[in-house]
Formats: sequence, C-alpha cells, structure tokens
Amino acid sequence: MAETLRLDKFLWFARIVKTRALAQDLVENGRMRLSGRIVERAAAPVRIGDVLSFALRGNVRIIRVEALPARRGPPAEARALYSELTSEAGQA
Repeated sequence: MAETLRLDKFLWFARIVKTRALAQDLVENGRMRLSGRIVERAAAPVRIGDVLSFALRGNVRIIRVEALPARRGPPAEARALYSELTSEAGQA
C-alpha cells in the first residue's frame, strides 16, 4: 500500500465529502489545514498520523488519519480510516 494519498482522494474515500469535486473545492479555497498548515492543493500528500482541520456544514472538524484506503468502501470501512479529535480539542 502507498505511504501517501492525495488529500482530495482521502476526503472522498473516507466519505467526508460526497464527491472528489467537493473535496477539491474544500481544499483549494483555503479552508483546510494539514498538520497545522493551510493547504490549497488538492494533490497535497496525506500520511498516516496527519491531522486535518476544516469547517464543513457549519462545524469545525479535526480528524487524525489512521489508515490510507485503497478504494472508496462502505461507510463502516470509511469510518475506520480516521479518528475524530474535535471533542477532545474543544473549539478550534
């Protein structure tokens, strides 16, 4: 399995967004942080252990990448790709 995955593909595979186009829009409009730095490229590499921070549908979400998927699987499989840190971190 690859050590990195494009950010837009990860967001889509993990079912955080419904389409890759929505993932690209989220990233390219500067609304995404990858391990603390603002990312504006949908092709930015994501690695296991990276922390993603972003606002989506009126909520700020902070997630840690736990695994890199090979495909867009069912929701239960997608949920195992990341852990939610939002409640632990409080307001960002």
